[in-house]
Amino acid sequence: MSGKSEWMKRGVYLGDDVDCTKIAADAVIHPGCRIQGSETSVGPGSELGAESPVTINNCQLGRGVRLQGGFFTNAVFFDGANMGDGAHVRAGTILEEEANGAHTVGLKQTIFLPFVTAGSLINFCDVLMAGGTSRKNHSEIGSSYVHFNFTPHQDKATASLIGDVPNGVFLDRQPIFLGGQGGLIGPAKIAYGTVIAAGGVCRQDVPEENKLHIPKAPKSGTHTYQTGIYRRSGALIRKNLEYIGNIFALREWYRVVRSRFVRDAFDRAVLDGGLKNLDLVLNERIKRLGDVAVKFEYSFQWLEKRGGSAREIETQKRFNAQWPEIKAALENLRFQPLERLQEFEVKTTYIETVQALDPELREVGKDWLQSMVDQTTGLWK
Repeated sequence: MSGKSEWMKRGVYLGDDVDCTKIAADAVIHPGCRIQGSETSVGPGSELGAESPVTINNCQLGRGVRLQGGFFTNAVFFDGANMGDGAHVRAGTILEEEANGAHTVGLKQTIFLPFVTAGSLINFCDVLMAGGTSRKNHSEIGSSYVHFNFTPHQDKATASLIGDVPNGVFLDRQPIFLGGQGGLIGPAKIAYGTVIAAGGVCRQDVPEENKLHIPKAPKSGTHTYQTGIYRRSGALIRKNLEYIGNIFALREWYRVVRSRFVRDAFDRAVLDGGLKNLDLVLNERIKRLGDVAVKFEYSFQWLEKRGGSAREIETQKRFNAQWPEIKAALENLRFQPLERLQEFEVKTTYIETVQALDPELREVGKDWLQSMVDQTTGLWK
């Protein structure tokens, strides 16, 4: 195992806090790369900087990960994940097995389940995306695509579910295709098998599977508009709680199922990093929903003065008043592990094992994960 002085001779910068034993002996790190962070771990067969220098800080890489060029901080990459040149990947991001992005992709608090593929020139933050059964049958984000995650109301309660966790983790659902040169306004929920046509911005959910959605361009013009006034708060609350419930479910899946695939310290670092990032995402989603609960006070007062919808006013008032109780409930939710889901045979890889699960066990697992989503959304009636 090379020491820091040896890496420096090769033109690789290692921060004082980097533990060289956490860099696999056969990892390839090209000159010009910068490695920082006491929690950084680079697994066997991984490669950094093949196209341009890579900077990584407190990232965990599994086996055969390829980060071709760019900046990566507090992100997790499971076996076979890869990112092209010019990447900008920030905290809370998890790329599971064989998930990947082409050049110039920006991610933050983004979770790709296995095989999900992002094209080039993409900004895709605050999203969980699933779908597909292999690298040849995968969910795709077309090039020049944006997930819009910040609103004129100055909030980020906008995380979108493209697919879901209870079905997505079993790697047996139809892929989702987001056509290039387009965008999605969060928070949104997109079903498996959906194709969103290229060249448009999707402003709605696509809740039914196997649908083609062609986004409609809004009519041009200038209209009276007041920022800070919410009009569909019930849907906003529900979608945020559903997203949080899916993150809870994925965390339990990591604890109960993925924990059985730890072979060595590199695997342990990736699993621990994934759990840490899921906690980070949970904290962020709860915070952002709480920010909206506070903003509702101005909104419902404004609507009351101007004869706004009684139902809308009541929803915002009630959520604003009940948020402390809901927040405490979210922070104290606990889930029972499913013992039956620990009865499977571990095969060569995680993907092979999951796709070989008994159909009955698969359905039991889906129900278990969905129960966590239901328990979370049930906190708001």
